[in-house]
Order: sequence, then C-alpha cells, then structure tokens
Amino acid sequence: MTSAELFAVILVLIIAGIMAILSFRSFKERGFLLNNAYIYANEEERKTMDKKPHYRQSAIVFCLISIVFIIIGLSIVSHNYRLELLEIPLVAGTIIYAIVSSVKINKKAKK
Repeated sequence: MTSAELFAVILVLIIAGIMAILSFRSFKERGFLLNNAYIYANEEERKTMDKKPHYRQSAIVFCLISIVFIIIGLSIVSHNYRLELLEIPLVAGTIIYAIVSSVKINKKAKK
C-alpha cells in the first residue's frame, strides 16, 4: 500500500467515523439538528416543530453515508474496486429515503 493510499484510507475512515458519530447523536436526539427543515425554519417554527422525525431522518441518512465511506475505505485497502459498485444502490437508496421521508414528515405535520 502506498503512502497516498494509506492517507486516503485514513481520511475516508475519519469521515466515516464523523458520520457515525453524527448518526449516533441524532438517534439520541442530542446536539444541533442537521436537517434542512429545521435549519431553514424561523424561530417560531422551530419552537413548535416536532423534532423527533427530523432527528430520525438525519440519523438514518448519516448512518448510510457512513456505510458508503466504509465501503470506499475497504475497496482501497483490498484493491478490489468492484466493491465501489455497492455504493451506487446505497447512495440511491439514501437519496430516495431522504425524499420519501421528507414528504411523509411534511404530510404528517400538515394534519
């Protein structure tokens, strides 16, 4: 393994760890809510907003992103770049999940 590959693996795994920590904190509903619905809401909306589904959505998305970065690290270490093909359904699933869950959360909030 070259020093460039080692540096890339370390960087990718650090990013995966950060995403896993953000996911864990979001599952525990701790810390700042990293969700567009919350970030773009004004102060009044933030006070009345049910934050639980937004924390859950953010936690699942961060967990899936962490898994993507772990797969990238594994593919670099093993020199098996076909592993990176696993990223395609994971990224697509993450995007679809984020859209579908946002629609469900908005429908539930309007009721």
